[in-house]
Amino acid sequence: MPEQPEQPEQLETRERNILALERRTFPGPGAKERAVREELGLSPVRYYQLLNALLDDPRALAHDPVTVNRLRRVRETRRGDR
Repeated sequence: MPEQPEQPEQLETRERNILALERRTFPGPGAKERAVREELGLSPVRYYQLLNALLDDPRALAHDPVTVNRLRRVRETRRGDR
């Protein structure tokens, strides 16, 4: 019997919630940071650390390729501006 290819591990709930928050739009300054604190229970600094690590995670790319690729492009543009 042929071996089945390994399925990539699924993202944890917190990781899925971080990507879901990134898909949303926010009405004004501070709204996103407020949502990060209230909905995820994270400081904005920790949130962005986790998000940055997620952008390099193949599981995140498999889960939400549109969001991950968009954020990777933004990150590369910002790195190029430095």
